[in-house]
Amino acid sequence: MPPLRRDAAEQFLALCDTMTRLRGPGGCPWDHQQTVKTLRPYLLEEAHEVLEVLDALDDDGGGDRTNEHQEELGDLLLQIVFQSEIQREHGRFDIGDVCAAITDKLIRRHPHIFGLDAPEGTPGSKEGWEAIKRKERATKADTKASALDGVPKHLPALLRAYRTGEKARGAGFDWPSHHGVVEKIKEELAELEEAIAAGDKEHIGHELGDLLYALVNLSRHFEIDPEGAVRSTIARFEERFRLVEDGLAAEGKTPEQEHLDELERRWQQAKRVIDARQRARS
Repeated sequence: MPPLRRDAAEQFLALCDTMTRLRGPGGCPWDHQQTVKTLRPYLLEEAHEVLEVLDALDDDGGGDRTNEHQEELGDLLLQIVFQSEIQREHGRFDIGDVCAAITDKLIRRHPHIFGLDAPEGTPGSKEGWEAIKRKERATKADTKASALDGVPKHLPALLRAYRTGEKARGAGFDWPSHHGVVEKIKEELAELEEAIAAGDKEHIGHELGDLLYALVNLSRHFEIDPEGAVRSTIARFEERFRLVEDGLAAEGKTPEQEHLDELERRWQQAKRVIDARQRARS
């Protein structure tokens, strides 16, 4: 592993100085008009663009899109520097405070590495991490210190469900193995079928949510990212569907003009073609 370049700090300061100039007199009018609230959609957009590139990388982070990964990380980092610069202008904090705060947090949450008193449990374990976080929350006067605290409400629903399940597990509220989750999924599916039979849309939505939450818990037991799993499924669906469209277009047809049985036949054919391509690549 190559060592961290010693000029990395200089490059980071150059970025911060550039942002200061853009926000200052004679800088960029658009940048100067922004507030931490107006930057919110850009933060979300840049984070999702990083995720899109990550999906295209190899398991170890390599591949032919690593340059794009570097660029997208830069765009995301800019959003952090941008918000920090706005707060610096108001005298609240600056990027140095942001760096110091996260450094202190990392040290506190890895006491076994930095020679600090550690909570009971396996050093460096997820349970130990959560115990330290609960202790930190308990010291805040305005916090009730629930075991479920610390999960952002604006996370995508699947990720929020995953993190909530992790929190509950840290408090000892979880199935001991995935077998219990599978039984819960069967139970929720049966209740969903009953709601569908009754035709109660509100009840159907309730039971569908319960089933989805149980499925997320199953992914958590196998340490599978549910967001990534769904994105992968969507990508496979799009690839197969477009192959069906291409085949129909070559015959001067559209999906709307074909019977469902024929579409299913073409779908299975597309699936076999794509599976063969993947086997050839591997």
